[in-house]
Amino acid sequence: MERRHHSQSHSQRQQRRNHFSSSSSNQSRSNNRFSFPKSSSSSSSANDVRDRRRETQEEKQEEAIVGTCPFMCPEAERLHRQRLRDLAVFERLHGDPRNSSPALAVKKFCRTMSAKEVRASDVRPLPVLEETLNYLLSLLDSTEHPFEVIHDFVFDRTRSIRQDLSMQNIVNDRVINMFEKIVTFHVISHHKLRSSCSSSSTSSLHYLNLEQLTKALTSLYNLYEANRSSQPIHEKESEFRSFYVLLHLDSIGQPMGESLSLWFRHMPFPIIKSKEMWFARQALRYFRMGNYRRFLFTAAAEASYLQYCIIEPYVDEVRSLALCCINNCGYKLHPYPLGHLSKVLMMEESDVELFCNACGLQTCRDEVGNKLLPTRQTTFCCPKSGLQNYSFLGFKQLQRQIEP
Repeated sequence: MERRHHSQSHSQRQQRRNHFSSSSSNQSRSNNRFSFPKSSSSSSSANDVRDRRRETQEEKQEEAIVGTCPFMCPEAERLHRQRLRDLAVFERLHGDPRNSSPALAVKKFCRTMSAKEVRASDVRPLPVLEETLNYLLSLLDSTEHPFEVIHDFVFDRTRSIRQDLSMQNIVNDRVINMFEKIVTFHVISHHKLRSSCSSSSTSSLHYLNLEQLTKALTSLYNLYEANRSSQPIHEKESEFRSFYVLLHLDSIGQPMGESLSLWFRHMPFPIIKSKEMWFARQALRYFRMGNYRRFLFTAAAEASYLQYCIIEPYVDEVRSLALCCINNCGYKLHPYPLGHLSKVLMMEESDVELFCNACGLQTCRDEVGNKLLPTRQTTFCCPKSGLQNYSFLGFKQLQRQIEP
């Protein structure tokens, strides 16, 4: 009996062992599906992600509505805002705050709107949205109003355009083109707000603009991926992808969340090797190394206009570092000529003296009248209120890149 019992218990233990071994093997296979993909299976993993995105896209397409509003602003909203005198200065007919027209009124962004609550007659179809966006961007050339006023109007109405596109779940090359224009608006605003706003209002306006820039970029990147099967790499994709890197030059701030090392792993090889991404990677490297000479010279030689608009706040930060090094670490005790300093800082000579004074340094003149910077001054400091918008050598040539 004991021998039989022992044999039976041994048999039971063996069965349990086989059961756990089988379960462990199944669990191991299950876990392998969620482990970080190795390089050999990266393409299949990417295909799985695209398949899931495509399935999600199809599900959203079933829930999406089709807009039928033929105007830039639904008539009901326009009449309602006329009664409330809620018309922007660009929407007023002959300057009357109580009257507008279909050619002037543009649909406002509504934070609480959802596809389930809205009517098709309140949503603009793609052709109307394209016309609306072109109209809004044409206002940026206006000289009748300060840029802050124009920006406030275009800022809100482009959010409404993105909202209408999202509710209809339109995903094609035309939408990509629209989002590239919207991102371009926010990038140029990043530069213009810095030069046109007073110090008290710059902070909040920059923050809001940067917030919408990152959101529009994220949507644009999703559109690139959703249309990857029809076109491997889009015409302007490399430059717009480089914006992500340039927004992360400062390792402390991560405006778009994902780390650069992880982000680079997901980039297609042609984008990594493009000249736009090459510049972004070089700028990142020189900025974090503190190599002010190469950073400024590379920016002047290689940056596009839009890329410079993004890195402009970092340019003066690097200039401050350069001025600090020249002042404290110069191997000569002789004063430093401002003419030579302007080439190092990539700045007009007329601005160099103002920049030195803003950093707490005094300048002088020699017997001939040349302006000089005496070195080893102990009064150097970075302005607490930030630096004003200084010139950048070659900026006018960059600006011509976007002129029609």
